[in-house]
Amino acid sequence: MTSESTRATAAATVFGYPRQGHHRELKKAVEGYWKGRVTADALRESAAALRRANWEELRAAGLGELPTGDFSLYDHVLDTSVMVGAIPDRHRAAVAADPLDGYFAMARGSREAAPLEMTKWFDTNYHYLVPELGPETVFTANSVKQVTEFREASRLGMTGRPVLVGPVTYLLLAKAAPGAPADFDPLSLLDRLLPVYAEVLADLRAAGAAWVQLDEPALVQDRTPAELDAVARAYRLLGTTDDRPKLLVASYFGRLGAALPVLARTPVDGVALDFTESGAANLADLAAAGGLPGKRLVAGIVSGRNIWINDLEKSLATLGTLLGLAGRVDVSASCSLLHVPLDAAAERGIDPQIVRWLAFARQKAGELVVLARGLTHGTGAIAAELTTNRAALASRAGSSLTRDPAVRARSAAVTEADGRRSQPYAERTVLQRAHLGLPLLPTTTIGSFPQTDELRTARADLRAGRLDGPGYDKRIEAEIREVISFQEETGLDVLVHGEPERNDMVQYFAEQLTGYLATRHGWVQSYGTRYVRPPVLAGDISRPDPMTLRWTSYAQSLTARPVKGMLTGPVTMLAWSFVRDDQPLAETARQVALALRDEVADLEAAGTSVIQVDEPALRETLPLRAAEHAAYLAWATEAFRLTTGGVRAQTQIHTHMCYAEFGDIIRAIDDLDADVISLEAARSHMEVAQELAEHGYPREAGPGVYDIHSPRVPSAEEAAALLRTGLAALGAERLWANPDCGLKTRGWPETRASLVNLVAAARTVRAESATGRTA
Repeated sequence: MTSESTRATAAATVFGYPRQGHHRELKKAVEGYWKGRVTADALRESAAALRRANWEELRAAGLGELPTGDFSLYDHVLDTSVMVGAIPDRHRAAVAADPLDGYFAMARGSREAAPLEMTKWFDTNYHYLVPELGPETVFTANSVKQVTEFREASRLGMTGRPVLVGPVTYLLLAKAAPGAPADFDPLSLLDRLLPVYAEVLADLRAAGAAWVQLDEPALVQDRTPAELDAVARAYRLLGTTDDRPKLLVASYFGRLGAALPVLARTPVDGVALDFTESGAANLADLAAAGGLPGKRLVAGIVSGRNIWINDLEKSLATLGTLLGLAGRVDVSASCSLLHVPLDAAAERGIDPQIVRWLAFARQKAGELVVLARGLTHGTGAIAAELTTNRAALASRAGSSLTRDPAVRARSAAVTEADGRRSQPYAERTVLQRAHLGLPLLPTTTIGSFPQTDELRTARADLRAGRLDGPGYDKRIEAEIREVISFQEETGLDVLVHGEPERNDMVQYFAEQLTGYLATRHGWVQSYGTRYVRPPVLAGDISRPDPMTLRWTSYAQSLTARPVKGMLTGPVTMLAWSFVRDDQPLAETARQVALALRDEVADLEAAGTSVIQVDEPALRETLPLRAAEHAAYLAWATEAFRLTTGGVRAQTQIHTHMCYAEFGDIIRAIDDLDADVISLEAARSHMEVAQELAEHGYPREAGPGVYDIHSPRVPSAEEAAALLRTGLAALGAERLWANPDCGLKTRGWPETRASLVNLVAAARTVRAESATGRTA
């Protein structure tokens, strides 16, 4: 490492911070505004207080340069659409009449207009709102949010660094607006968009910003020569704009690859690289490119996506190597800390010996400050911290929690035959149709029904001891009776028990499996006001007892119609948890699959004829580089087949996926060998149905006709139109009618109305199909 006398001062920073507050104050304020209990001014005041608290927390930790503009009332990509004036025509009147209500209408929809499509942010469980652009799109600068939040920090005496989604990533994330030509490429609008970014940058410079961060995570994906040329053109123009702040282009989630030398040749002032996801590759690429002489390198050295403590000595060694490769080296988390909870110290219910293995956002900020001090002053300046860190790492490595010999022996004994169904699909489907007796276009839902305040109160009362076990069970039974009765009255064909006992589709199972830890305050934003508490997968996984059998069997006892057994699949159990990083993901997935296989066997033995194993994260977890796809999909599909491969041919296996680009994994969906798949399709106008048809997907599918992330109630005519589109692609024999996703976040009034319309639409299209008329 460079001697102390010549070592430059390194600073610690972060690219973004969790928005919700320590008690999810943002969720409460926004939902209160939607319900009319909180005024617009009160909402803005709550948001400002949360921003101030975040900045003060980071400053107290020792960070000097703080992110501004990363805070959002709903989604930062939607904020970018507002910043550049990319408002869909159907929302322009609402935005003009009331910008705040119009903003939320774009996110959630309104009676008059459907919302923007929503999908996953790269390979995370965060969802963003997809910009809609077309040849006629006119961009106009609106920097009010960005300037206002920067000035808030300045008034508090803080050095802010505004954060923007970069122009190239923004266009690469966008989709063609409805009515745009089929061959329209949003990136063709780059030259139209860049002057708007230049205007925003000038506004921020005028407000006093010395640096602005432009996030370009899309550059860690495979990019074409034309796209790389767009990167060069964008940052040559922005870098040579008069009266601009210094520009830091931030990449994260992987290897920058061919985009690194492109950026290095532009006049930008700094580049941020991820040294956790693909650290060795980025380091090698940086050296091969000749480094970043005269530029600032912000090294993402602490994971912004997982919650395990950093290996400080290993990170310092990497940082020392970087010192000679840039004009200045600062340290940061690998990406925004939006993807981790706020404070591990709040987890009083976890063994303190285990808590010291964990680093949430607040702890990560502390790690960064320690690393910056060590990089500046040498290891002697952080000797005590290094000693504590070594002890914590050793404690985790030697813990009995992490290894179970019986689990490892069972996993090692798995054979390929364990993941094969007893008969091929063509034979199974004949047996299943005879066994289940379902009509054409069978109707079902995805699993959950509305989680009412009464249900949440019952769970809270059970935890607090105000309600005993039998009393809680009676409450759950009453809810299941109501859900089953409603579905029968509505005319749904395959029922669900509604999952009233489940707090979350991953956490519920994690709390019943060995090797998992549950948090009390580990909330992470999934989208908008939807927050989840990902469990911590810390050790080897097994299932001590049945997890779903009791409530599924109870529901089936109430009806003669089939009730689906509902499980969360192994890949999603990993993707929506904070997963151990001390063994390959494939091995962890196999352990989870074996535990779920036992549950599937118990459900089938109890008479459950339809079992759904949800894998909404299969596409989400797909590596960002195509070269890594095959290896991931091999173990991911193997884990699903291992979960379901032991059932009889007449047992129908369903799976479910939502809010992702399914075209990238159609072959893998086929490889799952599920009998029926349900997919999100309402916001994307049945796009996936055509993708399945083009692939020649041979099994049954239910592209969703009801967007459950919006309060809108789709009419029967609207749902029927979507079903006709699905029918044209897949045929009546293979088409199901269902919502996009589970109904947990919806209220009962809109759920009742929407499902009544869904069933009516299915009956209409079923009758049309029977008479040969589909229009």
